[in-house]
Amino acid sequence: MTAPTAAAPPAVAEVHRHRLANGLRLVVIPDPGSPAVGLAVAYGVGYRSESRSGFAHLFEHLMFQGSANLTAQEHARHIQANGGVFNGTTHRDHTSYFQAMPAEALELGLFLEADRMRAPRITPEAIATQASVIAEEIRRTVTNRPYGGFPTFHLPQVLFDSFANTHDGYGDHASLRAATVEECVDFFDRHYAPANAVLAVCGGVDPDEVVKLAERHFWTIPPRAAAPPPELAEPPLAGPRTLERADRLAPLPAIAVGRRMPPPDSPDYLATVVAAAVLGGGESSRLRRSLIRERRLATQVMAMAGLAGPFDSRAPDAFLVNAVCPPGVEAQDTAAAIDEVLAGLAAEGPSEDELLRAVRRLQTAWYSDTDSVGVRARRLAGYELLYGDGELVLEAPRRFATVTTEDVRRVTADLAGRHPAVLQVVPERKADR
Repeated sequence: MTAPTAAAPPAVAEVHRHRLANGLRLVVIPDPGSPAVGLAVAYGVGYRSESRSGFAHLFEHLMFQGSANLTAQEHARHIQANGGVFNGTTHRDHTSYFQAMPAEALELGLFLEADRMRAPRITPEAIATQASVIAEEIRRTVTNRPYGGFPTFHLPQVLFDSFANTHDGYGDHASLRAATVEECVDFFDRHYAPANAVLAVCGGVDPDEVVKLAERHFWTIPPRAAAPPPELAEPPLAGPRTLERADRLAPLPAIAVGRRMPPPDSPDYLATVVAAAVLGGGESSRLRRSLIRERRLATQVMAMAGLAGPFDSRAPDAFLVNAVCPPGVEAQDTAAAIDEVLAGLAAEGPSEDELLRAVRRLQTAWYSDTDSVGVRARRLAGYELLYGDGELVLEAPRRFATVTTEDVRRVTADLAGRHPAVLQVVPERKADR
């Protein structure tokens, strides 16, 4: 049988939409009775939009350093003084700023976001300071960490060819510190236009009141043309590719196998997300059972649909399996075993019980992740910006349940037939240093 499984209840909320005269899109999901509100702004610029590595991330930091009517860090102080939390994140194709706060602080949040959309306060001192902050972030999360940047930053260098698709989102300290105020102003003018943004509000709000407040605070921001999105399409790989990287901190070898995956607007995209859960989600998944418990070819293994997870960017993106190898195991043997597991699922498809477990795991994770009103607002803004599909926030659990065993078999067969890009991480021996 290939009947859908794990049916989720239909979403009871509704996405309300409004567009301001300057092109800013507003999406609202009310949650009557909630004492909290989530507010997010997603801009259509990420690190695949930049010409200098790390510039989009640097600019995200600069957006907290003051704006038209606020001094540096004043945005943060206002949010925290009202019992709220905030953050910003730079992704491959968008940048998000989001906060969660008491519902009565909604207008404050709208004023703060409108103020920095109107004009951030950029100075040479702010650029130098934030470049140093990012340099420390790179040291903490990448260069001074075992397997730092693996595989998200390094695998694209094997799987793709263009600068947009292959460079990492951090850059380096010297390059970022050399950025000028003029460059930053130009970046803001080209990418932070109202028409290149989505404002999202979730929680205990009245949609009509949100529209009124959004018009009050955002309508005076003048419209301007946004830069066109970058050209990202690349031809399929002509053959397999392999890259080996030495890691001075890695205690064991590791391997990542990536393949181009269907685009988000493809009917096969959702099934690819479910296939990743069948292969690598949970202790009973195929990869963990085969590579860790039965054959002892890995100490860790996971499968991912999307370099940063599903529904996080436009095409092209990657389906990847990565594993850490135990002592004495060659990475090539682990890679061959990964391909065997993939081929087995492509040949026979999952059992109905396997599919049910995978879908329920995805549903549970989705409900858990979006329970936070701030994350819900961030995802709503991002999905509306990237795909015009804010409803995904509400409907993903139900959509997962429509995937069938035959869908999973078909998309896995397609993936198995694509040329792989293989990244091997080799521990650097002391004598090599």
